[in-house]
Amino acid sequence: MTSKDQPAPRIALIHALAHSVAPINEELERRWPEAVRMNLLDDSLSADLARNGRGLDAVMHQRFEDLSAYAERTGADAILFTCSAFGPCIEAAAARRLRMPVLKPNEAMVADAVGHGGRIGLIASFGPTLESMPPEFPAGTELVTRLAEGALEALNRGDTADHDARVVEAARWLASQGCDVIALAQFSMARAQMAVHRAVDLPVLTTPGSAVRMLRHRLGA
Repeated sequence: MTSKDQPAPRIALIHALAHSVAPINEELERRWPEAVRMNLLDDSLSADLARNGRGLDAVMHQRFEDLSAYAERTGADAILFTCSAFGPCIEAAAARRLRMPVLKPNEAMVADAVGHGGRIGLIASFGPTLESMPPEFPAGTELVTRLAEGALEALNRGDTADHDARVVEAARWLASQGCDVIALAQFSMARAQMAVHRAVDLPVLTTPGSAVRMLRHRLGA
């Protein structure tokens, strides 16, 4: 708990998908209600990345720097990005802010998954995530990836049941490949955690759960 003489930490949450807003805010409300939250959403980031064909170019890097600088000016004690396809942009922003935690969305979950040991099954619903995220795991990690095809589109049209079913289908395939733990790569997928666990009876990690634990540790809460 935050002591009376220590102000509650201010956490800036920066989102590239509207679907990521609720999962991390709900996790913080459950696990760290004292933290002061601010939410910045630019839902054109993911759409622009998907359509422009230029990858994480200088323009995209500058957009992440601008968002980080704004959050810093508001007095944020830490920044958590919640979209997993922009790792190099986030790393560059973090390198300019060595005195404050600036976390990639998957950073904490990667650490938790590696700490679990064994073969890790990684599910994403946004294709570029499966290109940007595997390099975040240490060399030698036994990693099997799977795209939950159509899951993000289902979420976009409000069909949460179809979203969860597609994530479960991907998890079942990973379980058939001998995975020992399932990692849901995006904040928007956290809602499917219990459905996946029931389907495959394996530990299931989510980005919000791991991220909140790491933030509390990094800020000494």
